[in-house]
Amino acid sequence: MIAHLFNAPLGESETAVGVGTVGSSEAIMLAGLAFKRKWQKKRKAEGKPCDQPNIVTGANVQVCWEKFARYFEVELKEVKLREGYYVMDPEKAVEMVDENTICVAAILGSTLNGEFEDVQLLNDLLTKKNKETGWETPIHVDAASGGFIAPFIYPDLEWDFRLPLVKSINVSGHKYGLVYAGIGWVIWRSKEDLPEELIFHINYLGADQPTFTLNFSKGSSQVIAQYYQLIRLGFEGYKNVMENCRDNMRVLKEGLELTGRFDIISKDIGVPLVAFSLKDSSTHNEFEVSDMLRRFGWIVPAYTMPPDAQHITVLRVVIREDFSRTLAERLVNNIQKVMHELETAPCKVCARISISGDGDDEQHGAVVVKKTALETQREITTIWRKFVMEKKKMNGVC
Repeated sequence: MIAHLFNAPLGESETAVGVGTVGSSEAIMLAGLAFKRKWQKKRKAEGKPCDQPNIVTGANVQVCWEKFARYFEVELKEVKLREGYYVMDPEKAVEMVDENTICVAAILGSTLNGEFEDVQLLNDLLTKKNKETGWETPIHVDAASGGFIAPFIYPDLEWDFRLPLVKSINVSGHKYGLVYAGIGWVIWRSKEDLPEELIFHINYLGADQPTFTLNFSKGSSQVIAQYYQLIRLGFEGYKNVMENCRDNMRVLKEGLELTGRFDIISKDIGVPLVAFSLKDSSTHNEFEVSDMLRRFGWIVPAYTMPPDAQHITVLRVVIREDFSRTLAERLVNNIQKVMHELETAPCKVCARISISGDGDDEQHGAVVVKKTALETQREITTIWRKFVMEKKKMNGVC
């Protein structure tokens, strides 16, 4: 079902192959091992060294890619990000490819801002380079978040097995696959793309059973749940769910834009999430906003971007099936309350009064008398007491 969803060539002579995993992390490990083993076999057959494999990715990859590289001794070559462009640049990625590159990993739904990377452009550029060099560098698509979104609401977007160089795809069933945590999938275009020596065959259960896994004993409940969701909802059901998530994402985005306080970092086409940052962070920052939102029951992560864009701090809200339009409107309302409190908090007010007061005195030529530490402390205490007494009169969560 999933191979068909990703447009695998399922003819009479061709059959996709795949395996259920514990999330996309294990799926990526297995896909990486398959690429490494195929590359090693090819290099050995050509009489060339095979001890320095590498993978080309963007600096926005999830940490499981770093785990694979470190655990299985593969160099991770990352395309750096830049302000305003927070995904892998296909042109720079292809420039970094060399004869030791076992694959280029593209992300369909970046963790940082939900954006889909341009897999089609990557395929075209890499095809050209392969022809020029004689290499056969393939593509793996990390569709952990976007694999159960793009087929339903962006069906014309070519990112999957319709592109010849895409040899494997991973997807998380426990994200937009609508299954509880603990299930992921990795699909290979054909049996030839998964080296046979990585597969173990057992028959003590009464029949030949191939297995390719890093995990061992586990329950089948998530597999059953995924199968149930696929047959219960069907294509139209998933489409309706994803369209609803996208619509609620737009409500949240428009509400944040109307406040006039935020820049939207996420894109309209991508995972239904809203990533945003403060336009003015001179008096308060995104981490303070995140911390104060917890008082209203919201856990909105704040984080800095990877190297070369680390000066950008982002807040991110992921829109899932149960995130309604009402919740989106409530979140915007709570964010406005938080921003008002941050802007009127006594310590902030005192700082602004002090700054503006000094400026006015200098402008009028007055002599500025510096307050003692005790006077400053008393003034702040008085303002705080007034602030707290006003809050007691208000309804809401303290």
